[in-house]
Amino acid sequence: MTPTVIITLCLLLCFFPLMIGVGFYYRKRAIGINGFVLGSRSVGPWLSAFAFGTSYFSAVIFVGYAGQFGWNFGLASTWIGLGNAFIGSLLAWSVLGRRTRIMTQHLHSKTMPDFFGARFESKKLKIAASVITFVFLIPYTASLYNGLSRLFSMAFSGIDYSVCVITMAVLTGVYVLVGGYMATAINDFIQGMIMLVGIVVVILTVLNDNGGFYAAVEALATGENGGWEYASFFGTDPVSLLFVVLLTSLGTWGLPQMVGKFYAIKNEEAITKGTVISTIFAIIVAGGCYFLGGFGRLYDVDIAAEGYDAIIPEMLSTLPALVIGIVIVLVLSASMSTLSSLVLTSGSTVTLDFIAPLCRKKLSENRKMLIMRIFIVIFIIISAVIAIFQAKQQNLFIAQMMGVSWGVLAGSFLAPFLYGLYFKGTTKAAVAVSFIFGTVLEIIQLLISVGVISVAGIPVLSFVFTNSLYSGVFAMAGGLILVPAVSLVTKKTRPADTENMFSCYNTTTNVQITDSLGN
Repeated sequence: MTPTVIITLCLLLCFFPLMIGVGFYYRKRAIGINGFVLGSRSVGPWLSAFAFGTSYFSAVIFVGYAGQFGWNFGLASTWIGLGNAFIGSLLAWSVLGRRTRIMTQHLHSKTMPDFFGARFESKKLKIAASVITFVFLIPYTASLYNGLSRLFSMAFSGIDYSVCVITMAVLTGVYVLVGGYMATAINDFIQGMIMLVGIVVVILTVLNDNGGFYAAVEALATGENGGWEYASFFGTDPVSLLFVVLLTSLGTWGLPQMVGKFYAIKNEEAITKGTVISTIFAIIVAGGCYFLGGFGRLYDVDIAAEGYDAIIPEMLSTLPALVIGIVIVLVLSASMSTLSSLVLTSGSTVTLDFIAPLCRKKLSENRKMLIMRIFIVIFIIISAVIAIFQAKQQNLFIAQMMGVSWGVLAGSFLAPFLYGLYFKGTTKAAVAVSFIFGTVLEIIQLLISVGVISVAGIPVLSFVFTNSLYSGVFAMAGGLILVPAVSLVTKKTRPADTENMFSCYNTTTNVQITDSLGN
C-alpha cells in the first residue's frame, strides 16, 4: 500500500464519520416540512454563505471546468472565478437575498416552484416548474460524479469508479435523510473549510513545483503547449470567455438549489454578513480553481485521447502524498455538498409541488415527509446509475444532456423569479413563455449536439447553438427580454392579489416612546 493510499484513507476515515455524525446530531431539527426543508428559516450568515458557496462549486468546476477552460483560455480563465464571485455571489445576494427571504415567507413558499405557484396564483405553473426541476436536476447531479473518477483512480489504482460513486451517494443520502437542511448546512460549512484550505495548499504546491509564480507564467508563455496569449489578460478568445463567465455566474440566479439558500436565512443582518462571506469564499475557491487550471498547458496531456478531465489529475499526480490526499477530500467535499443540496431540492420539489397538488386528499405532514425521503432516495439512485452508465458507455446523449441541464434551469427560471420579486406587472403568460423558451431552446441545443438536427449554414442559429454555453446565455437573456414584453400584452393574466403580495416589503412597526414631553 503506497503512502498516498494510506494518507488518503486516514483522511477519509476521519471525514466520513464526521459527516454521518452531523446528520444524526441534527435529526431533531428535521421534524416537520419547515424544519426538514428550510431549517425553520433560522440559519445564520456563516452557514448560509458556505451552503451557497459549496452548492455552487463542485468537482465539475475543480476537475472539469478548471481543466477545460484553463487549457482553452490560459490564466485569463481566472476571470470566470472572479465573475462567479462578483456576479454569481455578491450581486446575487445583493439583488435576490433580502427580497427572496421576505416574500417567500410572506407567501409561505418553501421551494422555487412553490413560489411560482403562490406568486402567480397558478397551480399549473407550480407543477410545470416542479417537472422541469426534477427532470433536469437529474443529469446535472449525475455530472457531479465525473470529476471523481480520475482523481480516485489516481489515488486508488484498481478500485472501480462505481465504488466511488456508490460510496459518495450513500453517505450523502444518509445525512440528508436523517438531518435535513440543518445537517446539510453544517456539513456544507465543514466541507467549505476543507475546500478553502485545500485549494490554497494545492495552488501553492503546484506553483512551487513549477519554480514559483513568475517561472510558471514564463513557462506558460514560452512552452511547447503554451504561448503569450495563454499568459495574457484576456486570453485567446475574449468572446467565448465572456459567455462562460455569464453562464456560470448569472445562471446561479435561476437555479432552485441556489436560490433556496435565501429562503432559510435567519434575518436581514445575516443576509448582510452572508453577502460578504459568500463573496470571499467564491473569490478563493472559484478564483483559485480557474487560476490553477490556467497552468494546465505546463503538463503533457493528450487532450484528443484523454480529454480535459485528465488535466487537473495530471497536475496533481507528481505532488506529495499528503497534498493528493487533501485534494481527494477537497473534491469529495465539493461534490457531496452540491449533491446534498440538489437531492434535498429535488425531493422537496417533487413532493410539495407535484405530488401534493395532484392528490385528491390533502396529505398529512408525516405523509409528505415520508414521500419526500422516498424521492430523495430515488433521485440519488437514478443520478448514480446514470453517472456509472455514462462513465462505462460514454453515451453521447447523456453527456450532452448533462451539459444543457444548467441552461434549461437558468434559462427557464431566472427571469420569472427575478421579475416576480421586483415587477408587479409580471403575468402568468409571461412566466409560461419563459419556461417554454428556456426549455425548448436547450432541447434544440441537445438535438444539435447529438446530430439529430443541424443548423449549419444558418449564421444566426449557428452562433446561438455553437455549444450549450452560448445557448444557455441566450436562454437567460431571452427570458429577461420576453417576460416584461409578454407581460405588457397579457395584462389579463396578471395575478389579482399582487398588491398584497408586495405589501411585505412595506411593513411598518409601531414603537412605544419613553419620553412624551419632548423638548
